[in-house]
Amino acid sequence: MNNEFIRKHAGKIIGVLSCFDRVVFKGYLPIASAQRMGHFLDGQGLLRKQFKPFVLEQAQRLKQHAEAMCKRLGRPYRYLTQAARKEDLVQRILRDRPVSDGLVCVLAAVEGCGSFKLAYGEGCPRLVNARRKCLCLYFYFLDRKLGLLHVRIQTWLPFTVQVCLNGHEWLARKMDRHHLGYHKLDNAFSWIQDCPRAQRFADKFVKMNWPGMLQSLARKVCPLFGDLLSDMEYYWVTDQAEYATDVMFQDRPALKSLYEKLLRHATVCFSAEDVLTFLGRKLHGHFDGEVLTDAKKRWPGARVKHRMKENWIKMYDKQGLVLRIETVINHPREFQVRRQGRRAGRLVMGWFPMAKGVCNLYRYAEVCRAANDRYLRALAVVEDPTQAIGQIHKLCQPVAFRGRTRRGLNPLRADDAALLAACMRGEFAIHGFRNRDIARHLPGAPSRDPLQRRRRSAQITRRIQLLRAHGLLAKVPRSRRYLPTARGLALMTAAIQIRTELPALIHRAAS
Repeated sequence: MNNEFIRKHAGKIIGVLSCFDRVVFKGYLPIASAQRMGHFLDGQGLLRKQFKPFVLEQAQRLKQHAEAMCKRLGRPYRYLTQAARKEDLVQRILRDRPVSDGLVCVLAAVEGCGSFKLAYGEGCPRLVNARRKCLCLYFYFLDRKLGLLHVRIQTWLPFTVQVCLNGHEWLARKMDRHHLGYHKLDNAFSWIQDCPRAQRFADKFVKMNWPGMLQSLARKVCPLFGDLLSDMEYYWVTDQAEYATDVMFQDRPALKSLYEKLLRHATVCFSAEDVLTFLGRKLHGHFDGEVLTDAKKRWPGARVKHRMKENWIKMYDKQGLVLRIETVINHPREFQVRRQGRRAGRLVMGWFPMAKGVCNLYRYAEVCRAANDRYLRALAVVEDPTQAIGQIHKLCQPVAFRGRTRRGLNPLRADDAALLAACMRGEFAIHGFRNRDIARHLPGAPSRDPLQRRRRSAQITRRIQLLRAHGLLAKVPRSRRYLPTARGLALMTAAIQIRTELPALIHRAAS
């Protein structure tokens, strides 16, 4: 992985792996709308008033199928009368009654679901979509290829199905089949014999025949495909996807000393613009939503989460050995995918909002992996700020640039500090900035006088040249944009940190 953070800490890192973590698929039958459900009832020769008895009859069939499957295979069927963490209950069942392949158990609970109800008015009653409560069945399977997963089916029409699995579980079984050694803690790998080979395996996750595999799982839990639904199939979407980049450290002390600094930097220094940049977005006047950062302690450490509408990126440690950067997509339309679509009435190939269909799973991986990589790059300046602070005194010395002597920088001066902070804004991290971009974030209101505007533009150009002279900025080829250099990122971050913390240090020294 070509990343500044990985290169900087290469002596402490034994491997890096990016793969899907928790993935939730949902299947919808072509009778999910009230209108299509009405046509379906007409095809069955049923009146609208017969909808509820018909639904209860099919729900009973689904329940009897689950109980019969458990009885035939000797596995438990449990009805949950109160809220419980199902994963913990399943793990206890596996410890008490181990199984290597097949059904683990079935858990039943009454939960909310999307269904229909009768609406009365003029003429005959009609069906409308509504939230209802019904019995939902959770079938937990231990699959030889996919690992532990569950299939949830609601027993009321339209029988929406949810399949939840873990990409790390799938990868572990794939490495087992290829005799690739690894150490696994919970749902993370702390050591892998050959990380590049494991990464090639992980990249194949998106290339699997997911519609066929998911339909096969749905047929196991729904007996109605033998008659009532024989001419139907589910349409599968990715309801939620977590994609993690795991940085595996040599030992716990190597990560512990660094992780506290990473948490503090991510919580205090990352702005809303930074978070949007990590997720490949740009803050603009039409952005309708909020960006939040939330830090929370969790056993045995802590995590920080940056939320952008329904999607988020978070950082936490696993077992004190793995630094995990994880991007979670719940609402893919915030991102784009290249496909055919209509513009101005014509069918063209271009970038359009990404839909949830499983055909876009590869794009989920691309978006998330790029976000994780940007997040790690932004953390590259954190490891040892004292080294950068020790070099800041060099910035205060004059330097020669293009045959002229340029003055030194003073991070404690208000105008120099404002310039450094403006250059470090997250919105410029991908494409860089121009003169007028920096002008918006420097003190002083813009003037309407053309002469004053030209003078201000020339002044900012000279200040940009000053940063270039000190090696903090580099010009983007064939453009009028500039980007911070690797040295510039480290030194400007340290300079901003000194100016931010200096008042507190003086206060503590005086007291």
